Amino acid sequence: MNIHATTILAVRHNGQVAIGGDGQATMGTTIAKSNVRKIRKLQGGSVLTGFAGSTADAFTLLDRFDEKLSAFQGNMKRAAIELAKDWRTDRYLRRLEAMLIACNASELLVISGTGDVLEPDHEVAAIGSGSMYAQAAALALKKHAPGLSADAMVRESLNIAADICIYTNHNLVIETIG
Repeated sequence: MNIHATTILAVRHNGQVAIGGDGQATMGTTIAKSNVRKIRKLQGGSVLTGFAGSTADAFTLLDRFDEKLSAFQGNMKRAAIELAKDWRTDRYLRRLEAMLIACNASELLVISGTGDVLEPDHEVAAIGSGSMYAQAAALALKKHAPGLSADAMVRESLNIAADICIYTNHNLVIETIG
């Protein structure tokens, strides 16, 4: 699945987890809106999520993920696996085009419609068109600026991605835990 037209990045560093995204929404090659909020809090703020892809599809998946979190008493990994199973096998969900990053105080996951639930290496996860730029920047900051907070790493990395990716803007929303 090739999701474009956004950048979402999550970083776990020094006891903090931060997730952020840009605000640009496009329709084809046109910027439709510049201040979309692609970061959501679930479970009273104990789980943070970000999405890339079709907005309506992402909201459907976020609702399902929140239901799974409730069903499994906030066990994020179990909820993610069950969502991924449903996403692959349900006729309606199978057509949804989006990806999710979910994080809490102890886990960081990428969830896709192909049934993947990935725990990324180096505690950095990115999705969307500018994901590789943001991920590369975050990995460099973790290595060469270890004194920065996770929030600062996400902010700087997303700004770098916005300077490079035409589908990513500088209207950032960043949420943290820890």
